[in-house]
Amino acid sequence: MKRTNKIKGTLERPRLSVFRSNCHIYAQVIDDSSGMTIVSTSTLDKDVKSLLNNTSTCEASKIVGQVIAKKTLARNIKQVIFDRGKRVYHGRISALAEAARESGLEF
Repeated sequence: MKRTNKIKGTLERPRLSVFRSNCHIYAQVIDDSSGMTIVSTSTLDKDVKSLLNNTSTCEASKIVGQVIAKKTLARNIKQVIFDRGKRVYHGRISALAEAARESGLEF
């Protein structure tokens, strides 16, 4: 919980927050100065879910990373602050982050 208090996103450089459950992965880009979610996606979205056989794999995380990067870049936001929450930067979290970087986001 202390990490969230230290990581703050602005409109120029919002926070890319990632949450992983046992079955799904969620990503949202947040402007903490106004408390607004700019864009979000998860493995529950219809367009993402249609591409997947299983929503709890690294492949699913890669697709979510690509989709969140495309949505963010469409809003003319190129730089974000990555917030992994309490999770270790490993497995599905790192797969999402690497896919977002490869798709053009900078963090």
